[in-house]
Amino acid sequence: MRRLVDVDYLVVGAGATGMAFTDALTDHADVRVALVDRRHAAGGHWLAAYPFVRLHQASTFYGAASTVLGGGRIQQRGPEAGLHERADQAKICSYYSDLLTHRMLASGQVEFFPGCDYRGDRTFVSRVSGEVFDVPERCRVVDARYLSPDIPAESAHRFGVAEGARVVPVNDLARLEEAPRQFVVVGSGKTATDACIWLLARGVDPGAICWVRPRDPWMLNRALIQPDPAIYLGMVADMMAASAAAASLPDLFLDLEERGIMHRVDRSVTPTMAKAPTLGTWELDELRTIEDIVRLGHVTSVRRGRIELVDGSVGVADDALVVDCAADGLKQPPLVPIWGPEAITPQPVRAGFPCFGAAIVGYVEATRDDDAEKNRLCPPSPYGNTLTDWARMNVLGLRASASFGAEPDVKAWADGVALNPSRVPPDHPGSPALDDALARLQEHLPGGVGRLAELSGLAGRGATGR
Repeated sequence: MRRLVDVDYLVVGAGATGMAFTDALTDHADVRVALVDRRHAAGGHWLAAYPFVRLHQASTFYGAASTVLGGGRIQQRGPEAGLHERADQAKICSYYSDLLTHRMLASGQVEFFPGCDYRGDRTFVSRVSGEVFDVPERCRVVDARYLSPDIPAESAHRFGVAEGARVVPVNDLARLEEAPRQFVVVGSGKTATDACIWLLARGVDPGAICWVRPRDPWMLNRALIQPDPAIYLGMVADMMAASAAAASLPDLFLDLEERGIMHRVDRSVTPTMAKAPTLGTWELDELRTIEDIVRLGHVTSVRRGRIELVDGSVGVADDALVVDCAADGLKQPPLVPIWGPEAITPQPVRAGFPCFGAAIVGYVEATRDDDAEKNRLCPPSPYGNTLTDWARMNVLGLRASASFGAEPDVKAWADGVALNPSRVPPDHPGSPALDDALARLQEHLPGGVGRLAELSGLAGRGATGR
C-alpha cells in the first residue's frame, strides 16, 4: 500500500526537539504537519529512559513553548525545597502525550505517524503494516533526529564483556532481585551521578560502590539555574565578570567554583569535562561519600573479578554488578546551517537549552520566508564537552541571542516563553536584585564574551564561528 500525505512539513522525530518545533510552528502559521517517529508514542528517548531519571534543570525550561511542563510548581519539601520542580520520566511522557493529543492533533494541523521509519526522499514506512507514505515535493523536511541522544537501554556496551561478568544498563538497577557485594558505576556524566545518588538513597553503603570516572566533570549549581531572572541573569553576570578576568579556561572554572556557580566532586582533581549538567549541593555531599574512584581512562573490557581500562586494570568483587552509564547523551556532530537546501535541522540556538532552541526555530520558520535571513537570526551553537567546547558554546549562544534579540517580534515572543531562561517576563514587577543583575550583565557581557572568544579560538570569527 502507498499513500500520499498532503502536508506542508514532514517532521522526523517526535522527541523534545520535534515536539517543540512543531508546537511553535503550528501556533504561528496555518500549516499542516506530518509528525513521524519510530517509537510507539511521542516523547523520544524519554520513553526508554531509566525509571528514576529526572530533568537536571527546572521543568519550566523543558518541553514546548505553548504549555509549561509542571505548571511552574515549586518544590515544597526535601533537599531542594524552594527550587522549581524537576519532572520525572512518567511526568515527562505524560506531558508529551497530552501535548500531542490535546493540542497538536486537536488543532487539525498535525497528523501523527508512530512506528514509522523515514527512508529519505520524502518517504516513510510503517514498521507495523509496511504501508509506504509520501509527502509532496513542496513539503519541507525537518530532521529532528540530528542530535538524538544515545541511551544505555538501547546502546551496545562500548567495552567487551566476558562470560560470567555481570554488566547491565542503568535501567536495570530498578529491577534487581538480589544485591551484589559491589556496584561498579561506569561513566562521568549525569547518568552516572544519578545512578550513584539512587544507590545511596536506597541504603547502599558508599564503600560498596566503585565509580569509574574516565574524566572528572564540571557541573553547574542547580540553585542558580532557575526561572527567576534576578537569579539566572545574576549568575550570567557573574560568569561574564569571571570570564573577562580569566587568565585561562582552567583558571576560569576555578573562579566559577569559588563564586558558587560550578561544582566538582573532587576538589583535588581539575576536571577536563564540561558538559555542565546541573547538580544540587545535597547531591554533591552524597557523591563525595564515595571514595573508591577509578581514573584509568575508559573501560576496554569486563570479566568476572576484574575490569580492564585504557591505563590499567582493577580488581572487583566476583559478583560485582557493573552499571553501564557511558552512553553518549549529548551528541556533537558538526554544526550545520539550520535551514539547508535539503532539510531544516534544529540545533541549540543559545547555550544549553535545546527545547528553547527548537521552539525559536519553529517560530522563525513560521514568521519569515527567506532562509538566509532565518540562518542569520538563528545560527546554531554546540553542546559543551571539553572546557574549550563549553567556552565556544557560550560565545556562539550569546552571539545568537544578540542576533535574534534585535528583532522586536522575536524578542517579544522569547520574553513570553517560559522555555527561555534569559527572559524577563512582560508582567515582571521588577526588583532591586533584578536591576542589579541587569546592570552587572550590561557591564561585563562585552568583556566576558570577548575573552571567551579568545580562549576558545573564536576571536575574529563571525556569529557561526566560521
